[in-house]
Amino acid sequence: MPQPQYNLHLKGFVGGYDFDRDYVDYILAQNAGKPVNVLIDSTGGSLATALSISSAFKLHGDVSVHFVGMNASAATIAALGAKHVSIDTAAWYLVHKCSNEFFKWSSLNADQMADLISALERQKADLDKLDAGIAAMYAAKCRKDPKALLDLMKAGGWLSAKEALEWGFVDEITDEPEDTAPKLTDSTASAMAAAGMPIPNVPVADRESGLGRFFAAIAAMFKTSNAATPVINNQSNTPQMSTIIFPALCAALALDSLELSGDKATASLSVEQLAKIDKALNGNAAEIKAKDTDIATLKARVAELEKAPAETTSAIVSTSQQPEKPESPMDAFSASVRRAREIYDQLP
Repeated sequence: MPQPQYNLHLKGFVGGYDFDRDYVDYILAQNAGKPVNVLIDSTGGSLATALSISSAFKLHGDVSVHFVGMNASAATIAALGAKHVSIDTAAWYLVHKCSNEFFKWSSLNADQMADLISALERQKADLDKLDAGIAAMYAAKCRKDPKALLDLMKAGGWLSAKEALEWGFVDEITDEPEDTAPKLTDSTASAMAAAGMPIPNVPVADRESGLGRFFAAIAAMFKTSNAATPVINNQSNTPQMSTIIFPALCAALALDSLELSGDKATASLSVEQLAKIDKALNGNAAEIKAKDTDIATLKARVAELEKAPAETTSAIVSTSQQPEKPESPMDAFSASVRRAREIYDQLP
């Protein structure tokens, strides 16, 4: 089979720099009326971006998508608007229910808890609508009952290329020379665990680069010690809420509060949030440096003043003179009587 020339390579986070809807629109506009080949290798991201790209593919009308590596969540939704979808024989495919980030740290009374519960119930209703809509989109592609797709989304779990074909998510399995079997890195496994995705049974990559190990270490700060254990979303049990205060972190992320669920809570950070933390750390370092400079300047000034001779003054302040006591009405009357008697005594 001849190797296709790809017009678009969509990789990484859906909605990120390498999976951007504006760039997709630009390439499709440049190839209006022509076939467009797209390579996708992504474990998901923004649902809004995925829906936008799916619609753009559908409006163009002649887009072919080929999956390589591990593809999940929003990445699979983006491909639903394509005319033809193929998958590499060694690639993997995952669908799951939608999720929202939820962090809350606060001391609440009964009324405030009721308000929070109402807000969460509204969010749950929205997620149920999104899940139903996405299940209908998958069902239209697979030509199956939406309930069957919703059950699959609820169960989660990785599908092999053959299983994805059997479900109808893809139209063809290929084994092209440029497609290599995916390998799991520590950083990818950490990101999947933080997002609640099950870890596929694929070969582990060789030793990562220094930069990869650095990001893996950062990711390890926000996951549990057994993050490599497969985790299935939407479990029927209700987790216990674990509340921990992070005032500095909340300030850096411009959040009101944080709340994690579960005895061994996990949290994931977006690229934007990591950028905010980096900016806050840089800002604190600059502020500390400026204050250190001010302190050094003030210390030098104090040292100069201590070496200089004392200033002289000619002003004398008397501390012995007591302020006059105001005259009472009775004293004023007695003084008037005395003066009157003195004047009377002087008369002939």
